[in-house]
Amino acid sequence: MRLIVFAKWPEPGKVKTRLVPVLGEQGAAQLAQRLLLHSLQQAAAAGCAQIELCLAPDDACARARRWLDEQAALPARVEVQAQGEGDLGERMGRACQRALAEAFKPLLIGTDCPECGAADLQAMAAALASHDAVIAPAADGGYPAIGLSVWNSRVFEQVAWSTPWVFAQTEARMAELGWSVGRHRLLHDIDEPADLVWLPDGWPERDKA
Repeated sequence: MRLIVFAKWPEPGKVKTRLVPVLGEQGAAQLAQRLLLHSLQQAAAAGCAQIELCLAPDDACARARRWLDEQAALPARVEVQAQGEGDLGERMGRACQRALAEAFKPLLIGTDCPECGAADLQAMAAALASHDAVIAPAADGGYPAIGLSVWNSRVFEQVAWSTPWVFAQTEARMAELGWSVGRHRLLHDIDEPADLVWLPDGWPERDKA
């Protein structure tokens, strides 16, 4: 399995913009960086043999590699890849195809869901061993994690990204394709100020909820 962490580089003013009213641009970027590091740490704790950071924008990859070198708590094996052009579906599709072409099953996660821990990643990887796909629904209608053991580009095509219908549309598409699907437990993303209650205990931003 290849664990792909799909992320934006945490640059102030360009990430977590819906949290800027309560955290400020710098604070929102700091939270984005904390979420990114947490996701990578959970991937390492889950024992993933291959961890890839798939990053946007493309020109942030060099900065990300330097940043990763400074993180003592992370394994040295994290690979950095650029997301490239296109909408979210096209970019995720390329990352999944790249893994499948190299005989790895991709499990792709975002960085908005600190609730998705190592045990969740292990459970989804186990489900992927006996299903065509695995997906974790989010309370806001999206999904923080998806894994594939087969490929069809339709799974990421014509999805209304960033809407409450992303999970339902994707699950319906998988049903149309006749895939066997493992559905994981409901998780919570951190996008709006009210979502800050789902941050781990001890994270300073939680007090702003």
